[in-house]
Amino acid sequence: MNILLINHYAGSPSMGMEYRPYYMGREWTSMGHNVTIILANNSHLRKYNPKMPDKLSEQKIDGINYLWVKTPEYEGNGLGRVRNMFAFIRRIYSESKFIAEKYKPDVVIASSTYPSDNYVARKIANLSGAKYIYEVHDLWPLSPMELGGMDKFHPFILAMQHGETFAYRNADAVVSMLPMTKDYMVSKGLSPTKWYYIPNGFVKSEWENPKPLNDGIAKTIEKIRNNFDLLVGYTGTIGLANALYSLVNAGERLGNKSVAIVIVGKGPEKDNLLSLIDEKQLNNVFLFEPVDKKEIPDLLKRFDILYIGLQYQPLFRFGISPNKMIDYMMAGKPVIQAIKAGNNMVEDAGCGASIEPENPEKLAEAIMMFKEMNHWELQQMGENGRNYVVANHDYKVLSKRFEEIILKLQNDKHYNTK
Repeated sequence: MNILLINHYAGSPSMGMEYRPYYMGREWTSMGHNVTIILANNSHLRKYNPKMPDKLSEQKIDGINYLWVKTPEYEGNGLGRVRNMFAFIRRIYSESKFIAEKYKPDVVIASSTYPSDNYVARKIANLSGAKYIYEVHDLWPLSPMELGGMDKFHPFILAMQHGETFAYRNADAVVSMLPMTKDYMVSKGLSPTKWYYIPNGFVKSEWENPKPLNDGIAKTIEKIRNNFDLLVGYTGTIGLANALYSLVNAGERLGNKSVAIVIVGKGPEKDNLLSLIDEKQLNNVFLFEPVDKKEIPDLLKRFDILYIGLQYQPLFRFGISPNKMIDYMMAGKPVIQAIKAGNNMVEDAGCGASIEPENPEKLAEAIMMFKEMNHWELQQMGENGRNYVVANHDYKVLSKRFEEIILKLQNDKHYNTK
């Protein structure tokens, strides 16, 4: 089967995010399918972006065909990103006949964060006699409206709304990464029978053979370990949305409890967080530079408890599927989740505690609750989390579930033509 996936921001382990298209594509390739990913050569999410001499360029990465589309350079989330998005769509649209004839897809998947790639996905599918699937990462235009405060009558929002409605009304199937979106999508025109849920995942082999943590931070964490009874860890982006001020303020409340808070990452709030730590003269809160993605498993196993938090947002009523949560649970450590959302992986797995977001006092209480538990109780919680993600989030499992959706569409197609 020929699978064509359009994802503006797709990447690979060597070039950076997004990783899901690569991992799905690699699994589909191992199943015997031919996989082509169409992506832009400029993305703000990657560690590096290739320079493209031609408007379209091919590259083979681990058996997957990468079709690079030349787009304008940009930074951040401003007008440059919008121009880049529409340049990407225009270029693919103008080359849709060539793409359909060369790659002969049996299924076309529109998988960019924004919904505008659905127009070109459907066009290529129609030219190829292929099925067309919309894979939803985030709900656009709700995300820029509710998180970014954009007006519903803004031209950009109106364009995104048109793309979203077009997708729900025309796709043969919609695959949502968020678990609580069905009613919303049906209200926008999707048939209930076309809705599927496939969350984010992980690659088991990366946890079986992790890259050792670099000596510098490994030795530093070991020194912290020698001075404190309990280590609470956080890894990832240091931004306002990640509710890290409440973690630092919880650390202040635990200053005489032999509990250390260790934050590993980077982001726009890093300097402000360091200033807060200095201002409060906290000797039990530490902040370090991020480590290589391949070192994350070795890093996480060095903590006793892991923290994940998000500022309250109404948008989370549709559920969340954070990669960080999956990493935490795979590490086999209890998790404190300070998020209000439509789903609760920690509760479902029985692997930790859930508290209201941005409440340092409740967070400090939860940390002390874990500190008073015995080793067996903590170990059992960690095992619960690991067992849960192995059963529900392994990319081998997820790619097979996605393949089953495609095959069902193919069978329906053959049946309907008889």
